[in-house]
Amino acid sequence: MPRPHVDDSESRTKCTSLPSLPKTAELHENFKSQKHCNTLTAPHCNTLEHSVTHCTTLYHAATHCNARQDTARHCSTLEHTATHCNTLQHTTINHNTLQRTAIHWNTLQHAATHHNTLQHTAIYCNTLQHTATHCNALQHTTTHCNALQHTAKHCNTLQHTTTHCNTLQHTATHCNTLHRALYGTENG
Repeated sequence: MPRPHVDDSESRTKCTSLPSLPKTAELHENFKSQKHCNTLTAPHCNTLEHSVTHCTTLYHAATHCNARQDTARHCSTLEHTATHCNTLQHTTINHNTLQRTAIHWNTLQHAATHHNTLQHTAIYCNTLQHTATHCNALQHTTTHCNALQHTAKHCNTLQHTTTHCNTLQHTATHCNTLHRALYGTENG
């Protein structure tokens, strides 16, 4: 019995207009070269890699659907799956971009922390410098005070000596007066 004719020209057009996907080897190399999958996202990356491999296989099957007239409906399903695979691949690229952005953000945050530490150190150094200047001024004042104190002691000694000299001079004058009074001016 001959097969009934099925018009699958629309399905064939859809299958032949599938978007171009990279070859499986290229996708594997792309995933192997990604250095951004860390231990937290490794299961997610492995799932995406497995999905891309599966999608490439489905895409390969979809390209051969034109040779099979009896698989027109299956071809539409494969085409839909291939479109879904493109979405997954786009999601993978976005995930990697976000991960690189997060790493860049962490680097900037570390630099900002380092800058704050340097700024704090500079403020501390300025405070120490101000304190050292103040100490030098106090030390200079103390040295000046010690010199004044030494001068004051010397002045007190000179004042005491002057007072003693004045007393001696007064005594000598008194002695001369008594001497004149007792002996007269001629015996002087």
